[in-house]
Amino acid sequence: METRYKRILLKVSGEALAGAKGTGFDDETMRSICGGIKQAHDLGVQIGVVVGGGNFWRGRSSGEMERTCADKIGMLATVMNCMALADALRQTGVPAVVQSAIVMPQIAATYTRDDAVQAMKDGKVVLFAGGTACPFFSTDTSSALRAIETGCDVMFKATMVDGVYDKDPKKYPDAVKYSTLTFSEVLEKKLGVMDGTAATLCRENGLPILVFDLAHPSNIARAAKGEDIGTLVQEA
Repeated sequence: METRYKRILLKVSGEALAGAKGTGFDDETMRSICGGIKQAHDLGVQIGVVVGGGNFWRGRSSGEMERTCADKIGMLATVMNCMALADALRQTGVPAVVQSAIVMPQIAATYTRDDAVQAMKDGKVVLFAGGTACPFFSTDTSSALRAIETGCDVMFKATMVDGVYDKDPKKYPDAVKYSTLTFSEVLEKKLGVMDGTAATLCRENGLPILVFDLAHPSNIARAAKGEDIGTLVQEA
């Protein structure tokens, strides 16, 4: 089947892997997410994945801990999440490899752009672990960076809401959903789609972002086919 996007970067929050448990891994939720990734993979889409670490660690809210130390712990949390998701993908029949920005050869392959691109061309889902290996950069920023480096057509930001709103739809019943936005609007209106560094990086390199609801993992394949879901963010 023809798809709108040939190579995608899927950003998944760590909290999404925890499901209703809130922390750690929820097996049923993991299987559901992997099923959604498999649907897109079966369409022939090349897939890279970045997973946050929030189901284990929230570095920015770690109290008195020195920020660089807190961020490094967060990076290690993303390694655990990528390993778990890769294993779950393999159990569904999807070949998957973990590449870490932090050098840890006993745990995962070290990230290189060429190896990642070749793995995606070979039909493997590549999970990018360890963030950027530098503190002060969010997983939104590492997602944008890896997507741009590996020549992805789009970044899918899978969230727990069905797009971007002018205010929190969980708190305000009159919140209005955007179907499209520019990165300039995201920055000017402070919409919280992603941090400013990630938004600027995407704007300067022409990388569109599609924000949609991961509560229905089939949305991954639907988005890859170009169906009208979520909110598309791109510069005019």
